[in-house]
Amino acid sequence: MVWRVFILVALSLINVVLFCRMIWGNTGLLEYRELKSQHTELQKQLGELDAQNLAVSREIRLLQTDSRYIEKMIRQYLHYVHENEVLYLFEDATKSASGATRDDGKN
Repeated sequence: MVWRVFILVALSLINVVLFCRMIWGNTGLLEYRELKSQHTELQKQLGELDAQNLAVSREIRLLQTDSRYIEKMIRQYLHYVHENEVLYLFEDATKSASGATRDDGKN
């Protein structure tokens, strides 16, 4: 009878230890939750990168095939103009606003 109690206590202690390892161990429930949240975040980043990749692929395809798109990009980024055209370049609103405040402080 003493052996039964001893075996029952030993098995109970083993169950408690195994339960603690299942929750707080290096492959336990808490680690699983953290890994699952990281997986979700990485899936989100992967979706964003796929969308960016698709946009860049479309732009490459347009640059290789569409001469009007090429002209648009050249005019936009390099500020090229046709004959009899005038190009006006304006400063950003943030730059002009901060410059105005610096001038006000000098007077």
